[in-house]
Order: sequence, then structure tokens, then C-alpha cells
Amino acid sequence: MHTLKTCLAALVLFVANTANAAPDVKPYVDAGTVDLLRILPPPPADDSAQTLRELGEILTIQVARTPAMAERARADSEENIWRFADVLGDKFAAQNLPRLAALSARLIKTEDVVVKPAKKGFNRPRPYVLNKLVEPLRAGTSMSTSGAWPSGHTTLGTLMGIVLADMVPEKKAELMRRAWEYGDNRVVAGVHYRSDVEMGRISGSVIASALMARPDFKADFAAAQKELRAVLELPPLR
Repeated sequence: MHTLKTCLAALVLFVANTANAAPDVKPYVDAGTVDLLRILPPPPADDSAQTLRELGEILTIQVARTPAMAERARADSEENIWRFADVLGDKFAAQNLPRLAALSARLIKTEDVVVKPAKKGFNRPRPYVLNKLVEPLRAGTSMSTSGAWPSGHTTLGTLMGIVLADMVPEKKAELMRRAWEYGDNRVVAGVHYRSDVEMGRISGSVIASALMARPDFKADFAAAQKELRAVLELPPLR
């Protein structure tokens, strides 16, 4: 009983500290450094042949998706680095990896401040906004009304996949496949077009490249990598 109370108290403290720290999380870069409005092409027009094809894909998937596919897509609606646990195992969890958790929070903030201006500037309507036949999978009580281009979830999933693959190159292929699935599930969920996802992968890769040149990111990366490899019982990288 004492052990259970201690664990619960530690969990409450961790959640409280995380909640209190969230407003103070600083991005590594912002839209002034990575300007997606200049980097990405504009989206196809709402009445273009490409958009109609992409709507057709979403509607076809909507009919064919299984309960398991739907459950997986809903789960991937969470912007969370711990979704990669199915590649890295049960030890890959926030309570075991505080340095990685802190780095992840900054990655999430970075994606947010870089992608939001692009979504607003490009202003591509979501599939379910453009066509009422699309029945998106809801992860919560409301649906996003932000622009679709690029996919922010895919941007973050690609960024997280690249960072984790650099930390654990032994699992690079599996991690990047998981990052790709994270993006593909936005189409399965009916909340993004295929091309939104493609632009998200470009965006995540561009952000990752920008971070690699920053001393603050490199310092956080080195500490988190050392921690992660120790938890996973992998030898240090030279």
C-alpha cells in the first residue's frame, strides 16, 4: 500500500510539474527561421482535379477502413513522441526518460509555431469542411478548423521520427516507417488530404535539418540520446 501511495504521489507530482512547465516551453526555431510559406508550394485549388482525386481517396478509405484501422488512426491523433513505443518497447515512456520528455515538449512547441502561420497563410479547407460526405474520425469533442496545408501532425511525426532515428540508428528503418504511418493515419482519419501529409513530411524534414545546426538542440539531443540508449540497454554511440 505504501509503495502504491508513493507511486501515485510521484505521478501526480510529474503531471503537475509538466502542466506548470508547459507555458514556459520554448521552441528551438520559429517561422522566422523556417518560413514554410516560402518553402512550400501553394495547395491545389478546391475545385482542382487533384483535390477531387484526393477526396475520392478519403471517401474510399472511409468505406473500407476497419475498426482496427480507425482505432489506430484515432490513437495517432495524439501529438506524442511515446506513440513510437511500439517500435522502441515498453521502457520507452515519459517516466523513464525525463530528458527526452523535455526535448519532445520543445519539438512539439517548435512544430506549432512553425506550422501555424503556414496553415493560416495557405488556408486550405479540411476535407470534411469542403465536402460533407467526409466523416472524420473524432479524437475529441470537436474538430479542427485550422488550415490543412501542411499537416501539423505529420510534420511533428516526421520530425520526431528523424530525431529518434538519429538517437537509435539501429531502429532507423522501423522508426521512419512508424513516422510515415503516423502521417498516413491522418488520411485514414479523414482529416487531411494525401498532399497535406506529403507537405508535412517536407516540413518535418526541413525543421529537423534546421535544428541540427543549433547548439541548444545539439546539447539537448546529446543528453536525451545518452539517457534513451541507457534505458534501452544499448551501447553508447561513438
